[in-house]
Amino acid sequence: MDTSAIAQFLPLILIFVIMYFLLIRPQQKRAKAHTAMVEALRRGDIVITQGGVIGKVVKVRDDNELEVEIAENVKVRVVRNSITSVASKTEPAS
Repeated sequence: MDTSAIAQFLPLILIFVIMYFLLIRPQQKRAKAHTAMVEALRRGDIVITQGGVIGKVVKVRDDNELEVEIAENVKVRVVRNSITSVASKTEPAS
């Protein structure tokens, strides 16, 4: 290959590198942070679901489910991945 062939591919390579750092890498970091947040959920945390429902985690059922109390004596089963954020964390028991 001569230098003209490499020079033709340089803009394509440069575009891929820019796309990686602007789009792909931040998305991977966000996904990793969401996974860590979901894994750290425990009883007493106030959570917000994808549907906008705010509730308190009452029970961590198994690897994939939580029981969330959305009103007094109203509990729903929620898939862990549907939790978008944690409004308030409980302090660990001493």
